[in-house]
Amino acid sequence: MKNFFTSLLGAFAAMVIFSVGASLLFVGILGAIIALNTETKDPSFERGSYLVFDLASNITDAPPLIDFGPFGGANHATLQLRSVTRAIRAAKTDDRISGLVITGSLVQAGYGSGLAALKEVRAALMDFKAGGKPITAYLESVSTKDYYLASVASEMVLDPYGLILMPGLASEPMFFAGMFEKYGIGVQVSRAGKYKSFGEPFTRKDMSRESREETEKLLGDLWGSIVADLAEARGLTPEAIQAVVDAEGLIRPEAAKLGKLVDRIAYRDQVIAEIRAKTGAAAGEKIAFKQISVASYAKISKDVADLVKPRDVSTPGGRGRIAIVYAEGDIVDGDGDIGDVGGIKFAREIRRLRQDANVKAIVLRVNSPGGSASASENIGREVQLAQKSKPVIVSMGSYAASGGYWISAYADRIFAEATTVTGSIGVFGLQFDVQKLANNVGITFDSVKTGRYADMLTISRPKTDAELEVTQRMIDWTYGEFLRKVSEGRNLSPAVVAEIAQGRVWSGLEAKKLGLVDELGGLDSAVQFAAEKAGLGRNFRIVEFPQKKELAEALAELMDKFAPDAQARVGAGLVGEVTRRFQKEISALKNFNDPRGIYARMPLELAIR
Repeated sequence: MKNFFTSLLGAFAAMVIFSVGASLLFVGILGAIIALNTETKDPSFERGSYLVFDLASNITDAPPLIDFGPFGGANHATLQLRSVTRAIRAAKTDDRISGLVITGSLVQAGYGSGLAALKEVRAALMDFKAGGKPITAYLESVSTKDYYLASVASEMVLDPYGLILMPGLASEPMFFAGMFEKYGIGVQVSRAGKYKSFGEPFTRKDMSRESREETEKLLGDLWGSIVADLAEARGLTPEAIQAVVDAEGLIRPEAAKLGKLVDRIAYRDQVIAEIRAKTGAAAGEKIAFKQISVASYAKISKDVADLVKPRDVSTPGGRGRIAIVYAEGDIVDGDGDIGDVGGIKFAREIRRLRQDANVKAIVLRVNSPGGSASASENIGREVQLAQKSKPVIVSMGSYAASGGYWISAYADRIFAEATTVTGSIGVFGLQFDVQKLANNVGITFDSVKTGRYADMLTISRPKTDAELEVTQRMIDWTYGEFLRKVSEGRNLSPAVVAEIAQGRVWSGLEAKKLGLVDELGGLDSAVQFAAEKAGLGRNFRIVEFPQKKELAEALAELMDKFAPDAQARVGAGLVGEVTRRFQKEISALKNFNDPRGIYARMPLELAIR
């Protein structure tokens, strides 16, 4: 008994010590985050400074929910697309800014730093240069996306040991059918739309003819748009750029200069010395040159708002509001996690906005491959209702496919970039079973049921032909509803929609030709159109959803979200790359929570690199 009480008291003491330690840790973290999130003053900089755009960031459509600073767990920053474009355009007319420097290499996590978003950033950079201020790009080892942004520079400089990794676009699907066969996992796929190839990685060992056809067409369209923009910026022909790409693959400095992809070759210190001289930095100063980063400059809210009025027409205290709703991520049932588009949560927010008399228009920014059909309908229904009472404009980001298109169909107007991936109007269902896997280790199943289909959702066995027919009927009905909504929302004939649907993905450029998109343009264009349609002119303010989380709410999720970028934790190198791909493609299944098991999502394998 004595030992019992001794153990009990020891355990109690340990709990007290742990609780006190945890409380102190909590207070410490709280204090640190409060310090990080308390702005004492706006960043300042000297007249004659250069705006520095370090590309080592993940550029997302939606604003970061919270800035964890050094607690973020990733080694890169997250920048919001709109804050980047507003800052660059503001700097154009800011007489304290003399020029702009581009350096670094983009980070891509989730659905950030996509081609459509980069096209909007690139447009802002072109606007900056058109104002008469120089842009210098210093490149080391850069990707196609890095070079695409930097190509607008007045002067492009490549390091003597640098490299332009621009061999073209590729999509390399990962197939799991062989692994599933080996371990005894069964997969049955039902679909509507001959190009709806999401289930192929689980049932095949290579691409189907239809999947290869649509992927070749999509990549051709995206690459053609990229090369055309590069050619215009560099004063070359698309054929000349393609010749260098095909001859080199990985383009070395001398080949890049000979092919006029860069202007000259120089070391970093040489470029810094030149900019230092231009900005007039004193010889004894420790700074490389007079500068301010894009991230810091974007925080100077008053200056940016005042300077940016000619392009970003929002006005603080305006008489009406335009709400930007960022649907970025997989569409899932319920509220979803951070990074998801929860059907219930987003439907609730759009309903609130349509009932708010102060909100005069809604801009739905879609950057999603789709997901749950029922969640897409929850959001799409609220979009349809909102459109009856106020303008609803869709701005498509890098992806607005399948369920992403479902929630867009009833908008008054749809904007997309030429490099947006959209369409994928189709439906599929996945049914897994572990009968063979379980049997191999001695596990068996039995059942009792009160109806013929009572256990049809089980994973203990494959579906019968009759059960597959039930699933197919539901998928065909859902597909028919999808077609009807697109026909009705886009004012296209059912026959036309049926022909261009079939689960096929399209580039934004091709989607405009087909009538699935109204205009080519970015978020700024969509906001301006919404303002005009709502009769607001330039007198309005912008509100955004999702908003940044309150500190207490963020702290509650801190332990789970301490390192939000799971891909950044698996390390670099060959093993890290394989692990990241496997995690990304398999983890997509965790968001498959549609209660009917029916999904409108673009193919897994469209990982364009």
